Amino acid sequence: MLHALFVHVLLAAAPPSPAMTSTDRAESRIVATGAEAIAALVARHGDGQRARVERGVAQVKAMWRPTDGDAGALRAFLESQFVSDPEALASLLGRFEEALEALDGGFVEQNRALARHAVLDLGPMLEVDKLLSAFDAGAHVTDDLFDSKLAFVALLNFPLTTLDERLREGERWSRRRWAEVRLTNRFARRVPAAVNQQIARASAEAELYVADDNIYVHHVLVDGKRLFPKGMRLLSHWNLRDQIKADYATKDGLPRQRAIAKVMERIVAQTIPASVVNDPGVDWDPVTTSAVPAPAVTIETGAQPPTRVDPAREPDTRYARLLGTFRAAKAADPYSPTAPTHIARKFELEREIPEARVSALLKEVLESPLVPRIAKRIEARLGRKLEPFDIWYDGFRPRSRFGEAELDRATKQRYPTAESLQRDLPNVLEKLGFTVEKARWLSARIVVEPARGSGHALAAGRRGDFPHLRTRVGKDGMDYKGFNIAIHELGHNVEQVFSLYEVDHTLLAGVPNTAVTEALAFVFQARDLEVLGLATPDAEAQRLLALNDLWMTYEIAGVALVDMGVWRWMYAHPQASPAELREATLRIAREIWNRYYAPVLGVRDTPLLAIYSHMVSSFLYLPDYPLGHLIAAQIEEHLRGAKSLGAEFERMASYGAVTPDLWMKNATGAPVGTAALLGAAERALVGEEGKKDSKASAPPSR
Repeated sequence: MLHALFVHVLLAAAPPSPAMTSTDRAESRIVATGAEAIAALVARHGDGQRARVERGVAQVKAMWRPTDGDAGALRAFLESQFVSDPEALASLLGRFEEALEALDGGFVEQNRALARHAVLDLGPMLEVDKLLSAFDAGAHVTDDLFDSKLAFVALLNFPLTTLDERLREGERWSRRRWAEVRLTNRFARRVPAAVNQQIARASAEAELYVADDNIYVHHVLVDGKRLFPKGMRLLSHWNLRDQIKADYATKDGLPRQRAIAKVMERIVAQTIPASVVNDPGVDWDPVTTSAVPAPAVTIETGAQPPTRVDPAREPDTRYARLLGTFRAAKAADPYSPTAPTHIARKFELEREIPEARVSALLKEVLESPLVPRIAKRIEARLGRKLEPFDIWYDGFRPRSRFGEAELDRATKQRYPTAESLQRDLPNVLEKLGFTVEKARWLSARIVVEPARGSGHALAAGRRGDFPHLRTRVGKDGMDYKGFNIAIHELGHNVEQVFSLYEVDHTLLAGVPNTAVTEALAFVFQARDLEVLGLATPDAEAQRLLALNDLWMTYEIAGVALVDMGVWRWMYAHPQASPAELREATLRIAREIWNRYYAPVLGVRDTPLLAIYSHMVSSFLYLPDYPLGHLIAAQIEEHLRGAKSLGAEFERMASYGAVTPDLWMKNATGAPVGTAALLGAAERALVGEEGKKDSKASAPPSR
C-alpha cells in the first residue's frame, strides 16, 4: 500500500555517502528526520498513536519540497503540529471545515463576478470580458495552503485513502471519518498555481468557443429551400440536437432533421465554412458547403449581409480548443502521484468509479438485446427505416403530443424574462412535489439569471451564498428548449441547496460526483410538462418513458465511449496537431458507431457521436451523462414507491459526498448498476407487445 511504502522509505534510508551531492545530503537528512520525528512523537504520545504517526509523517514527507524548509524545519513542524487528543482532533477538523468553506465560497463568488459579462446575456462582450472569465481567483489556493503549512497539518493528522480503500471500507466509516477523508483528498495533489491558471485559461477559451458556436438555420438551404423560421439561431450541439427532437412532432420535420444532421457532420469534420458560424447574413448549403450573401429580406432586423463570403472552412478550431484543454490538464500529471493522468483523476478521484467498471456498464447498455426491440417500435411509429439522427428520437416522451410552436407559446407567455422564472420558482417547486414552505425556502436560495450560452447551474461554496440558475431567454421570451434546460438546471440548484445547507459536515457538501447531480437533475427535467400543466403521469406514460430512458442512455453511452477514446488517443499522441486529432476523432466515432449503432440503425460510418460540445470544453465530462441516466433510473424506481418526491429528493441530496455506491445504497438500497434501467424497459416492452397482441386477438367490432 502507498502509506506503507512511504514509511518504508523513511525508515530504511541509508546514511549519506561521501559521494553524495549537497542536494542528495539534504534529501537524505529529511528522510532521516522523518524517522527521528516518528520516534519522538511515539515517545511523547504513546505507542497507541504509532500507526497515526507513521501514516501522517509519510503523507507529509511525500508532499514536502525543499522550498518548504530544511530538515530542522520539517522536524519542528511534525513535532509541533501532531494532535493526539480526541477532543483537540475534533476541534482541528472543525477549524478546517470553517476555513475551507469560507475560502471556497469566496472564490466561487469572485469567479462568478469576474465571468459575469462573459456568461450572462447582458449585452455585447468586451475583449476584456474574455480575459476576466479566464482568470481564476482560486488558482493559487492549493499552493497557498501548502506554503502556509495548513495542508501539511491536515496530512499529518488525517488519513489519505485510495479509491480501493474507500470502496472496500467506506460503508463502515462514520460521518466524521468521511469528513476527514474528504479533507485530505483535496491535498492528494499539489498542482502549482501556474498550472491551475493554465487549466482555467484553456477551459475559458473552450467555453467561449462553444458559447459562440451558433448556426442561423433559416439560412441553411436544402435544394435552394429555407426550412426554418426567420431568425432561428441554434447553438451547437444543444439546440441543434433539441431541434431534431422537436421536429418529430412537426409536419415537415424529416427534411429539417436531415439538414441538421448534415450540419452536425460538417461541424465535426470541420468542413463547415467559417463564415456561416454565428453569422445571420450568410446562406449556405450543408450538402455542397457553398456559401453566399443572404438576400437582405431574409435577414433578421438589424443585421446586414456581407458584401462577399469567404468559402474557407473553419480551420480546425474545434480540435485546437480540445487540444488546449488536454495539454492544460496533462500539465498537472506530475503533481498527482496517485492518479498520474487526467483520465485517472476523472475516474478515481472525481467519479470514484473505476474506468473499467464505467466502460463495462456502458457496454451492458449498448449490447442489450432490448435496444433492437425498441428500434423496431420506433420504426413502426415513424413508418420508415431509421436514420442516424434517430438516436435522438423523442417520440416516447409526452411532449411528442405537442408541436414545437405550441410548447414555445406556452413557455414564452409564462416566462418572458429570467426574472419571471425567478418569481415563479415557488409554484414550479410545488408542482415538482415540494411543500409550500420548502418551495419558498428553496426559491429564496436560488438566483435566476439570463445565460449567454445554453444555460447551466453554478453552485455556491458557502452557506449564506446561493446557487445561480443561468437560462437562455430570447428577445420574445423563453422557448421550450430553454425551459426544458432550465428545469434540468433547477434540479442541480435544488440539490446544491440541500447538499450545502443541510449536510452535517460541510467537508461533505455536494454529492459524490457529477453523474449523481445529473441524475437528480434528470428527475426534474422528466417532469417539465407537469410543471407546465400539459401532462400528468399514468401507466402508459410511464411505459413510454422507460423506453425513452433506455434509448437516451443508448445514445449517450456511445458518445461517452467516444470521449473516453479520444482522451486515450491524446495521451498516446501528446504532440498531435489539430488536424491529426480531427482525423482520430472521426475514426473513433465511426468505429464505435459501426460496432454498436450500425447494426441497429442500418447505416455505417457516421461521425455524429462526436458532435457534443462537451468534448471540446468539459475535460472528459461525457461519461457522467450515461452514468446519470443509470442512477436516475434507480432513483425513479425508488420514487415510484415514495409518498413525496420532494421529501425523498431532500433526503437523498442532503446525504453528502461519499462514494457513489454508498450514496446510492442510502438513496435507493442498491449500488450503481443497469438493472433498474433495463428492467423498466423490458417491462415496458412486454406491456407494449401485450397490448399489440391483445388487439390482434380481439374479435372484430360490429
